[in-house]
Amino acid sequence: MKIRELLNDSRVTFSIEVFPPKKVSGFETVKQTVEKIAELSPDFISVTYGAGGTTAGITMELADTIQNSSHVPVLPHLTCVTASKSDVEHILEEYEARGIQNIMALRGDIPEGGRTAHDFEHADDLIRFIKERTDLCIGGACYPEVHPESPNSREDLKYLKQKVDAGCDFLTTQMFFDNAVFYNFLRRVREAGITVPVIPGIMPITEARQLGRSVQLSGTQVPERFKAIVDHFGDDPDAMKQAGIIYASEQIIDLIANGITHIHLYSMNKPEVAAGILNNISALRK
Repeated sequence: MKIRELLNDSRVTFSIEVFPPKKVSGFETVKQTVEKIAELSPDFISVTYGAGGTTAGITMELADTIQNSSHVPVLPHLTCVTASKSDVEHILEEYEARGIQNIMALRGDIPEGGRTAHDFEHADDLIRFIKERTDLCIGGACYPEVHPESPNSREDLKYLKQKVDAGCDFLTTQMFFDNAVFYNFLRRVREAGITVPVIPGIMPITEARQLGRSVQLSGTQVPERFKAIVDHFGDDPDAMKQAGIIYASEQIIDLIANGITHIHLYSMNKPEVAAGILNNISALRK
C-alpha cells in the first residue's frame, strides 16, 4: 500500500519507526524486535538509514522482512548526502523489485570529514530524482522548531515547500514535547501553501539519559512540566518508563482530540514501550 492512500483515510492511523543494526551480525536480534513491533499492527513501519548510508543493505533487508514476511507496509529511509545518482537508481530498482512502494527521502547528516559525493545537494534534489523515475510514494521530514541549519522559520518553510513542490507526498515531523509547537507549525505550514499531510512524530522518553541526546539531535524545547517529570522519576527506571509512556500517550490523545488523525511513534526499538502507548489509546484507533 502507498502511504499517501492511507493518509486519505479519515480513521486514526499509527505508524512506528525502527532502526537497523549497525552491523550484519546484529540483524537477527533486531529482526526479532521488529517482528514484535509488527505484531502490534501498526499501519506502517519506517526503517531508518545509517549516517552516510552505512546501513543501506541492512535497511533494505529489514524493510523486505517487514513488508514481505510480517505483511506490514514499510517506509524505508534513503539519504543522499554521500550518494551518487547511480547508487540511488540501484537502490530504487531493488526496492521496486521487492514490491516496496514507499520511500522516505532525506538529505541525511553530513559525515565527519565532509561529503564524499555531490550529486544531491539537498533533499528536494533527491525527491525530484525519485519522482521523475518511479511511482513510489515519497515522504519527507520537517522540523516544527526550525531545522538546526536554517537561519529562521521563514527560510525553513521556503525550503520545506521546495521539497513538497519537488514531489513529496507527505511530511513527518521531528519529535516535540509540547503540542502547541506542532499546532503553531501546522498553521504556518498551511499559510505557506503546503497542503500535503503532516504527521506529528512522538518520541516517548523512557530513560532520563535519552532527553539530552534527543534535544541535541532535534533542537526541540522541553516544557517545564516534562523537565519536572524527568527530574523526579529519572533515577527510577521503572517509574521513568511508565511516566514516559503516559506523557507520550497524553500527547497523542490531545492530538487526536484536536483533529490530528495520523500519528508517528519513534519507538527506539522498544516493543514494550510501543505496546504500552497503543494499549493506552486502543479505543481511540477505532
